[in-house]
Amino acid sequence: MARSNQKLDALQKMLERTGNDPQRLDLVQRAQHFKRSWLELAKGLIALRNSREFERWGFSDLHDYCSKELAIKAATVDKLLVSFSTVERHAPDVLDHDGVARQIPSLDSVDYFNRALGSDERPGPFRRLDAKGGAIEQLRSAVFDDGDGVRELRERFRPVLRPQAAGDVSVDLARKAKTLAGQLIALLPQLVGVTEARVGRVTAALESLQRDLETQLASGERETAAAAPRTLKRKAESSKTSRTKARAKA
Repeated sequence: MARSNQKLDALQKMLERTGNDPQRLDLVQRAQHFKRSWLELAKGLIALRNSREFERWGFSDLHDYCSKELAIKAATVDKLLVSFSTVERHAPDVLDHDGVARQIPSLDSVDYFNRALGSDERPGPFRRLDAKGGAIEQLRSAVFDDGDGVRELRERFRPVLRPQAAGDVSVDLARKAKTLAGQLIALLPQLVGVTEARVGRVTAALESLQRDLETQLASGERETAAAAPRTLKRKAESSKTSRTKARAKA
């Protein structure tokens, strides 16, 4: 990134000296302040996409310009544009924030919100029928009002985004218990002051526990395998419904 910054610094000085392209200079300056003011950069890129001034500068499209002149990857450009549209739609007042007196949510937090919500054609986890009431508004407030980072958002909303069925929790606990039992069996012979007879009894009990857990895990795996076709069928039906709705709208 340091090399990219040096390139942008040199380009800024050159454009300032010539003074021929104020819009080009403006975008370079916005890129330099990307992390601090991503909304400004996104706004500038949208204006450039609409004006197509990049063609006059010798670039084939917006992605080509951003990659070669601003050192911003295509995926990041798309993330910027989509996130800006998300702010416009769900929290337009944020566009007036100065980033000091009134904070601006991070690009990654807005992207997290966008992915969680999804779209009408491809709903995200927060549009599921079993999502808790008010979950969307809670997430919106956490991102745009509280300014929570992605780490805080994941910790708070993971149960909604990635809920675990009771069976999955049981299998996870059984797998962890089996691993811990094996570790304790390996440690027992190294303990000082514990008789061989006691080590033998505890080892036998732990080995018996491991066999029980193996049986439980095998049963859980069979249930998961049996449920897989039903899950795939539901996903296929959901995808078919989404495509049908999309065709109807078109």
